[in-house]
Amino acid sequence: MSQGPRSGLAAVSSALLAMSRHLEVRDVLKTIVASARELLDAQYAALGVPDDHGGFAQFVVDGVSDAQWKAIGPLPRQHGILASMLHEARPERLADVRQDPRFEGWPAAHPDLADFLGLPIRDGDEVIGALFLANKNCPKPEGSCGFTEEDEELLGILAQHAAIALTNARLYERSRELTIAEERSRLAHELHDAVSQKLFSLRLTAQAAAALVDRNPARAKGELHQVAALAAEAADELRAAVVELRPAALDEDGLIATLRTQIQVLDRAHTARVTFAGNGFRALPAAQEEALLRVAQEALHNALRHSGAAHVDVRVGRRGCGAVLRVTDDGGGFDPTAVRRAGRHLGLVSMRDRASGVGGTLTVESVPGKGTTIEMEVPGG
Repeated sequence: MSQGPRSGLAAVSSALLAMSRHLEVRDVLKTIVASARELLDAQYAALGVPDDHGGFAQFVVDGVSDAQWKAIGPLPRQHGILASMLHEARPERLADVRQDPRFEGWPAAHPDLADFLGLPIRDGDEVIGALFLANKNCPKPEGSCGFTEEDEELLGILAQHAAIALTNARLYERSRELTIAEERSRLAHELHDAVSQKLFSLRLTAQAAAALVDRNPARAKGELHQVAALAAEAADELRAAVVELRPAALDEDGLIATLRTQIQVLDRAHTARVTFAGNGFRALPAAQEEALLRVAQEALHNALRHSGAAHVDVRVGRRGCGAVLRVTDDGGGFDPTAVRRAGRHLGLVSMRDRASGVGGTLTVESVPGKGTTIEMEVPGG
């Protein structure tokens, strides 16, 4: 806090307020790391959340570009200094991390780290993360650490509040998961009680009509009218259930935040890189936002499961009073006309139906060997 106690206190306050604004775990982690690096004026910062298998469930960095991070490779394991912070649960302040006997090297693309400050993030007796900084931006005499005892104390305060913010974010996500699970269970019961019973009645009525066709055609005709009525009621029940399946996150967070969260999960779960950008977007009618989300999900599923893409990019932007969604991949591509002739649709019929159902349009551009772009435009409200 070289700028004096007032500016230092203001910086700490800003960092703590920034952490408290987010409820998604990933956003909280990124805010903690960025705040720590800025507060202590370090070149690099990182935060790892351990899993139960000797690795990290999440690892967030600041000061490293996306290209550098991709070149570094897989997430680190819990070894060396990281293991010390997680297992011994004590701070580490080193003049040169490379000279420490626990240092085990790093990938070729990894930036060089010298002076180092790290400490565990604890929730009671449980270590829920490891936060560290490297390469303090200040003059450093040979063999000395740029990070001071004051820096260590300040980072400790930040880590205590980070533990609270991270725990709150986890509780929020678990609460939302439980809410979604309860809603699905309720809908399952409603579907069983309503749609299933109507379908059962429809089957019995159809069987009765078949038995009456030869000996009492007039009555059979009446039974077939009843079949049509029951089928229409069942379709209405199904449509009502689908409407209720509108994602809770979409109602609470809006389209951009919901897509960003889902794409972050897909990026971690697949070998392909999945990126997202939302520029100039403004809120749309609920039906249009849901249609955009469903089309994005279907296009992502196709790209990640079938195209062999190394990179899938999703973009949502404003177009006039409405919006446009673009999902682009660098995968194998296909011939859209050949797909139609073969009777294979890759979900394209469903996506077109969703687009037209909200007054929008869907276009598909794809060439074998040159990837695919799916664009959906909606008019707004």
